[in-house]
Amino acid sequence: MIRLATLFLCLLPASLAAQDPLRVATWTVELTRKGPGLLLRDINEGDDPQVLAAIQHIDALSPDVLLLTSFDTDLDGHALAALANQLGYPYHFTRLGNSGRPTGRDLDKDGRSGEPEDAQYYGEFTGQGGVALLSRLPIMTDDIRDFSEMLWRDLPEASLPEGYFQDEDLDVLRLSSHVHWNVPVMWNDQPLHLLSYAAASPVFDGDEDRNGRRNADENRFWSLYLDGALPVPPPEGAFILLGDSNLDPMDGDGRREVMQALLSDPRFQDIKPRSDAGPVANADHLGDPALDTADWTDPEPGNLRVDYVLPSSELTVVDAGVAWPNANLKENDFRHGLVWVDIAPIP
Repeated sequence: MIRLATLFLCLLPASLAAQDPLRVATWTVELTRKGPGLLLRDINEGDDPQVLAAIQHIDALSPDVLLLTSFDTDLDGHALAALANQLGYPYHFTRLGNSGRPTGRDLDKDGRSGEPEDAQYYGEFTGQGGVALLSRLPIMTDDIRDFSEMLWRDLPEASLPEGYFQDEDLDVLRLSSHVHWNVPVMWNDQPLHLLSYAAASPVFDGDEDRNGRRNADENRFWSLYLDGALPVPPPEGAFILLGDSNLDPMDGDGRREVMQALLSDPRFQDIKPRSDAGPVANADHLGDPALDTADWTDPEPGNLRVDYVLPSSELTVVDAGVAWPNANLKENDFRHGLVWVDIAPIP
């Protein structure tokens, strides 16, 4: 059920709205440009059709917490701050992630280094297609855990492609293609941990399956974190996993069994948010098309479920859905729906 919110309500202290359901959402918004600063320009100028359509869609759904993926970020967060200001979000958080970040290595083994393919993850500049958080709840900035610099080889039982990377590659190559964050927000006087990320696309590689393997490990990271298998302790209290896994549990490329394991983990609730007006089903797909969150080129990869909001088991979910933008743009059409989940207040 779509919920409208006035600017007045947006600016109320969180404690005054403590009995309202909390709407948590993620959207692969695809607000990306060809160079740094261009998205900030388009937001500030106020006449870019894609930016205006994104603002309209977010305003209509009115999430209390919204993780944006595929959003160009900058060192000081100016683009996110400009968007937050236009939408009336009092709190926001981002950091430059790994997309477009130079490694100094020839990671795609084509004999040339310094290309977008040789960055920590594909990007024409650092922060292209990054991750950003908008919130009406106070962000506990001092308690944020950022795992984005963790080396891929340091993940327990990392699925590295055998014989593909040199040792010098693995000395710098990070697990996160974008980011892995634990961002706690204060809700009903308690921290709520937002386990936030965007994973690599499991394609655009060769027989070594380096992107498919990395995508699987990026998704597997969260189970290891909650298991206490990493050098830091797991979060205490309620949490929500949200972001773009780039992995469908039933269809498309990638190691689907990893997503199946994550969705069946009893520490999470897979509410299966649905859409009544999503993309047309692909005839050869096994998954329920009402659950799909991305509408890509047919017949391959087609429509897939890759964006998730997974509350921890102790939280009570009262509603959920996938909301597709009603935008008819000549270019830069939105290919993802906004996934939202409404959560009852913690008693």
